[in-house]
Parts: sequence; C-alpha cells; structure tokens
Amino acid sequence: MHSGREKWPLVALAVAILSGVGGLAAIGGGLLFGKEKAPELLLSQYYMAATTSSVPATPTNTSTSVSTENTTTVATSAATAPAATTSTPDPAPTAVAPSPAVAVVSNEEIAKETQTNADKLLSEVSPEPVKVNYENARWDPIHFKPAIEKASNAECLKCHQEVLTSKVRDSSPAGLNKKDTLAWYQTLDTYQGEQMTFHQRHLTAPFINKVATMQCITCHQGNDPREETGTGSVDVQSDLTLRKMVNPQVCLMCHGQFPHEVMGLPGPWSQSGAAFQNNCLLCHAAIRTNRHQVNFLKAHEIEKEGMASSDSCYGCHGGRAWYRISFPYPRHPWPGSGAVPDWAKDRPTESDYRFVIQGTTPAPATATKP
Repeated sequence: MHSGREKWPLVALAVAILSGVGGLAAIGGGLLFGKEKAPELLLSQYYMAATTSSVPATPTNTSTSVSTENTTTVATSAATAPAATTSTPDPAPTAVAPSPAVAVVSNEEIAKETQTNADKLLSEVSPEPVKVNYENARWDPIHFKPAIEKASNAECLKCHQEVLTSKVRDSSPAGLNKKDTLAWYQTLDTYQGEQMTFHQRHLTAPFINKVATMQCITCHQGNDPREETGTGSVDVQSDLTLRKMVNPQVCLMCHGQFPHEVMGLPGPWSQSGAAFQNNCLLCHAAIRTNRHQVNFLKAHEIEKEGMASSDSCYGCHGGRAWYRISFPYPRHPWPGSGAVPDWAKDRPTESDYRFVIQGTTPAPATATKP
C-alpha cells in the first residue's frame, strides 16, 4: 500500500510552473508600466522632485506661498520652471502693497562672500597642530561648563574646521542634482545662491552675517560623553542637555511654527499675509516694539531687512520651521503693552541669561525657562 509520498514531487513541480508563469506575467507588466510611468513615479512620489510640467506658477512674494508643513524637502528649482500658462489666472489682490523686492545677487558673489567669511573665521585659528588624541579631546574642559561658556570660535574650529571646509555634494544618493532642486530652506526670498551645509548657513552665509552674529557656543553648550550611552551617571552635570549636541530650545527660537492662533490671525502667514499687505511691520511698528534684543542678533539690521521683505521676519517665525510648535518668546514690556493675555502669563519677561546683551540686567535663572 502506497503512502502517497510519490505524489509530492508532482505537486511541487506544478506549483513551480504556476509560480513561474505568474512571475513572467508580473515582469512583463512591470516593464510595460515602468516604460510609461516609472520615471515620474520615482521622481515625484519617492524622491519628491516634481517634473517641470507640474511646477506651479511662482508668486511675486514667496512668503505667501511657502507651506508651513515640514514634509517637502526638495522641489524643482524655480529658475528652471517655465512660465505659467493657466487658463484662469489668479485674481490680483485688492489694495495690496507688497514689500520691496529683495535685491538679487549672483551665485558667484554669494559663494565668494561665504568663502570670505569662512576664511576670516579660520584665519583666527592658531596654526599650531593639535597634539591630543581623540579620547583625551572628548574630555577636554572646553566641552564642559563653565569653560564652554567662554569658548571662542577660534578655539572650537581648532579641531572642527571641517564644519566650514566641507561642501554640499553635487548630487544626492538618489541621483538628484543640487542645481536642479530646492532644499526646504531655499524656499524664501532671503536665501539666495546654491545649497550650503548646515554650519555654513549658520556661520558664514551672507544673510546670517547680515542679521546675526552667530557663535559656535550660541548653539553648542557642552557634551558629556557619559550621557551618550543613555545609561546616565550619578555625578552628571544637571544643566547639560542629555545625549544632545544642541539644546532643541535653542533651535526652536528660530525654527518654530508661526503662532497665528495667539496673534488672532485667520491662518498661517502663508495664507493670511496678503491681507496685511505682506508686511509684518504693518502691525508690529506699534506692537511688541522691543524686539530682537539678544546678543546673537543684530536688531537694527533685522528691522531694516523686515521693511524690505516680510520673508526676513517670516523666515525665523514659521518660514523655516523644524518644529510643530512655536517658541515661547520672553514678553518684554513695551509702551502701551497693557495687561498680559492669558496665553502669555507663564512666559518670562527677560531672555535667557546666556543671551542677555552686556550692560543689561538678566532675569533670575528661574524666570528664563520657557
């Protein structure tokens, strides 16, 4: 009497034949579909680089068209987009006086100025070679408080020059060319020129040097190797931000969302800016007039840039948002400020002591935490 085991090879063969036929059909269909649709699908959906045929018309003021969502990181360069040819053009806004256009500077001039700023910083670095190994350097006192609070850019760049000398790669691993795409930080009028590295944008770019005096220690305030493991230590400094190179609160000051809810606006600035003539100073010439009084910002230059383009204001107040929340800025009293609203009652009245301009009185430490 047979056990039936002889039938299994025949069943397996039949399954293999059916699978092979199905596989050939899938390959054929994939080739046919890929020939027609694959390039657009990969570029627009997976790598988020829209084809030129899908680029929307470029508005006259980019601050009214920038999305407040943080999902899109690249898009087709506006310089390569064809002229818009829509059958029903957008109606012109009524009684709107847009901000004066930002002066256009060539990429070569911007690159030259950026390099000049980098050379100036690097020229202050001592030429003596570093004679300490990596393990010892990790525990150097300059990486801990209080020494880091007084560290100069030259002292930091002694070991970290690569943050200024490295360049953005010509194309991404996915094959996107930097000249054919826009990074998320390039979507505002205030950013001109080609893409830059993170530290170049914050230390040597022309615009940042125009409106701020960023230092290494503006963002970096220490790093304890004992806290990189996540296990903690009984004697760790309590004022270090554990397992982070930068305190996110510092980033949030310039990369938070636009707080249109507390400002009483109908929506984000990208949607409601036109109703205010795309001019932040239309209201803020008389409201919250004590602004930008911290040691890493150039208050006068910021106000001047804000008069030329609302993107100079919107850039740090929602236009380059990394976070879905806004920073709880200190509420400095100003003439006619009146009673503090409920949403601002818990806010400090002075900036963090680290950012107080010399010659002014910082608030107590307990009042500076947002």
